[in-house]
Amino acid sequence: MQAIGRWLHLRAENVAVALLAAMFLTFILQIFARYVLVMPVGWTLELCLTLWIWIVFWGNAFLVRHRDHVTFDILYLAVPSGIRRIMALTAAAAIVVGFAVTLLPTWDYIDFLKIKRSSTMRIPMRTVFSIYALFMVAVIVRYAFMFYLVWRHGADREHRHLEVTDE
Repeated sequence: MQAIGRWLHLRAENVAVALLAAMFLTFILQIFARYVLVMPVGWTLELCLTLWIWIVFWGNAFLVRHRDHVTFDILYLAVPSGIRRIMALTAAAAIVVGFAVTLLPTWDYIDFLKIKRSSTMRIPMRTVFSIYALFMVAVIVRYAFMFYLVWRHGADREHRHLEVTDE
């Protein structure tokens, strides 16, 4: 199971690298066209912005580890493990429920965006923002799994099971 998780994590990193490389090359092309050819092209800016949206949501869905998020855990760490478990279960359940309740209305709006197209590349805006729906599903799955692990093993071991380590 750990090998499959590591393989999937590496493939997610490959996608993120490809997105970053495409954004970088588009940015270089934009600079070259504007300052060397003195012929600016508008689609490069739009592609950079679209790739940036995808990089942010793809990375947060599949690459950013739970321990890398900024947390305000002074109170959480100050309470006994039983209360910590209740707090972790409540937080995970709230995140799962919140995202699950808003998933279909969010997808409905993203799907509605198929009638709009980007200004220079003429890509449907549904394609541009569909990454957000994938992000939402990934968050639901991640925190449902975290809920299960906290329920099963307690709050003190929750983070270790969710992450692919480099070791």
